[in-house]
Amino acid sequence: MSRVLVVDDEPGLRQSLGLLLSDAGYDVVAEGNGVRALERARAELFDLILCDVRMADMDGLAFLRAYKSGGGPALVIMMSAYGGEEAALAAMKEGAYDYVAKPFRPDEVVLTLRKAEERERLGHTIATLRAQLDSSPAARALIAESPAMRQALDIVARVAAHRTTVLITGERGTGKEVIAQAIHRAGPRAGGPFVAVNCAAIPENLLESELFGSVKGAFTGASGDRPGLFEQADGGTLLLDEIGELPLPLQAKLLRVLQESEIRRVGDQKTRRVDVRLLAATAKDLAAEAAAGRFRHDLFDRLNVVAIHLPPLAERRDDIVPLARHFALQLGRRLGHDLELSEAAVAWLREQPWPGNVRALEHAIERAAVLTDKELLEPADFGLPLHPGLAPGVSTSPTATLTPGASPGTLREAVEAAERQAITAALVEAGGNRRAAAKRLGVSLRTLFYKMDRYGVD
Repeated sequence: MSRVLVVDDEPGLRQSLGLLLSDAGYDVVAEGNGVRALERARAELFDLILCDVRMADMDGLAFLRAYKSGGGPALVIMMSAYGGEEAALAAMKEGAYDYVAKPFRPDEVVLTLRKAEERERLGHTIATLRAQLDSSPAARALIAESPAMRQALDIVARVAAHRTTVLITGERGTGKEVIAQAIHRAGPRAGGPFVAVNCAAIPENLLESELFGSVKGAFTGASGDRPGLFEQADGGTLLLDEIGELPLPLQAKLLRVLQESEIRRVGDQKTRRVDVRLLAATAKDLAAEAAAGRFRHDLFDRLNVVAIHLPPLAERRDDIVPLARHFALQLGRRLGHDLELSEAAVAWLREQPWPGNVRALEHAIERAAVLTDKELLEPADFGLPLHPGLAPGVSTSPTATLTPGASPGTLREAVEAAERQAITAALVEAGGNRRAAAKRLGVSLRTLFYKMDRYGVD
């Protein structure tokens, strides 16, 4: 129960507010003197303070300044009679959360308090998310200076406590899996497993058994019973990444799992109950896929209960510099020395198109960090600028090329380096069109996704 301190020198108003807020479920304390109210606010813990702007002994603005200067944690909401709006607005500049104008409707006061509590709850939840992931590479998605990312984190904070299915959309490298991890860690399933699978990286003939498991003898090579990812995620969260690549027959089976909370292992006759929160992510427009008949409408509706869209990094440039500084700090710790970005480097990074999004920015910082012994990175340390003609999703990261004359090590490493180079070249030649790149390489689209994921090609 939230505690509210009402500060007003009108006895009738104190009494009516006390009754109103008590009926609304608040623990209410009222004071008619600003000085006594300040002493009490400093001595006791309150969640909210309703304070009149104009009082005889100490006006509301003086009360607010004295309370905030002492580090008072409660949210302060001012009350102003006709003609006092200017003073109330001045109080908001001094740190008041909001104000209500007298005479006010009862529901208006309660609604203002509820909004203040919700804002405070969201703020605490987001701060907790950031603290939980601060030591992890996943923290990159929780650096949010742009309005779009702040909105995404607001939704994360709101849906984390519920079992609601969430569809996370955005280009490759924008941080979809990280947002999924944040939802998992901020909710009641944080103590359970978090299991993620890339639906595009698993061959179609193995995907069903990977998701639902199999029993002995179900197919050639099935030498024993094997639980699938749904069972592994029981009591926790399962993220189906690139869900737009899920074959239609499996889409029907997934829909049944969502409706019934039951799975059937491949080759088994019985069903098994599972308690799994499902999150889905995709770079595709699933509504367009459904309209084209490549994705089930009913499954799309079931997944799209809450949607979080992550824009490409080029559309949220306010995040580029804090992200770059974060990566430099993390890499400096790993390398054992301070690592900073010069103002020229910051300006250069901010102007790049980042077709590979956050992941490409991270790779660029890492490359510069490991190839220089300097503690201050300059634009020249990043090598050649990003190719301006690359389509979104294609990176020129040196991890995707084979340097002539370099020794790749073992034969397997040489083959992998050659495959990585061929895939990158095909993607560049195809202008980022993965289907066209797969055709150039003579492999299936699913195989190309698998190889890209394995070699870290964006």
